[in-house]
Amino acid sequence: MPFKAACIQINAGREIAPNIEMASDLIRQAADQGAELIVTPENTTMIEPDKEAQRAKTPREADHPAVAAFADLARERGIWLVIGSMSMALDDGRAANRSFLFAPDGNIAARYDKIHMFDVDVPDGQTYRESANFRPGEQGVVTDLPWGKLGMTICYDLRFAYLYRALAKAGAGILTVPAAFTQFTGKAHWHILLRARAIETGCFVLAPAQTGEHAGGRHTYGHSLIVAPWGEILADAGEAPGIIYADIDMQRVRDARRMIPALEHDRTFKLPEETRAAGE
Repeated sequence: MPFKAACIQINAGREIAPNIEMASDLIRQAADQGAELIVTPENTTMIEPDKEAQRAKTPREADHPAVAAFADLARERGIWLVIGSMSMALDDGRAANRSFLFAPDGNIAARYDKIHMFDVDVPDGQTYRESANFRPGEQGVVTDLPWGKLGMTICYDLRFAYLYRALAKAGAGILTVPAAFTQFTGKAHWHILLRARAIETGCFVLAPAQTGEHAGGRHTYGHSLIVAPWGEILADAGEAPGIIYADIDMQRVRDARRMIPALEHDRTFKLPEETRAAGE
C-alpha cells in the first residue's frame, strides 16, 4: 500500500534546545497531515561554526536530550522518524555525525554514522574540515520499514555512487540523504546528483536539507527533494523552512528496476593500468 512521506526543511542554529523545539513542531505538523515516514536534515540539532564550542556542546548519545525527545515524539505520533543527523560525542575526543531511525514505539531501529567526511575548500571562500571533529563511519546501513527496506546516508555521501549501489543491492528501495549542502555546491550539483542516485538504483530518494544563513556566515542551499525511482522530482521545498510531502508507492521501485535492470548487470573487470606514451 502507498504511504505518505515528508521531508522537513529547517535553518538550524547554534543551540540544541531551540533546534529540538523547531524540528519537533514541524514533525508534528507533518504527522498531522498523515505522514508516516518523516525525515529531518543533517545537523538537525546544531550548526555551530566554532569547533571548540561544538565539542563542548556535543553530548554522548546516552545523555543527548534530542535522542529522548525524538524517541518520545515518534512514540507520541506513531511515526517512523529519521533524524537526519546529530553530533554524538565519542571516547576518542571526536564525534559521530549520526543518523537515527526511530520506530513508532520510540525505540531506535537503526543508526548510521556518516562515512565520507566533507574536507573541502569551496570556491565561495568557505573551508570545511569535517574530519577534524568527526570520526568517519565504517558501516553501510539497510534496515526494514513496513513498506520495504531503507538505506541511510548523509550529505557528502551523495557524491559516492558506489555506496548507493551497495545499499540498493542489499535490498534498499528507499534512500535517505539528509543534508546541509552549501549554497555554492547545491546550485551546481544537488538536483542532478539526487536524481542520478534515484535513477541508478531505482530507489525513492528522500533528501531533507538545511536552508538559509547560519552562524559564521555559512549558507545552505535548501531545496529538500523527494525523487521517484525513474528520476522525477515529486516535491521541492525551495528556499524557505517548511515541509514537503509525497505519496510513496513501492511498486514504482519494482517497475523502474524491471524496465532498466542495471542492478543485475554488474561485471567484474580489471582496473585500468597506467598507459605509456607511444615509443616508450
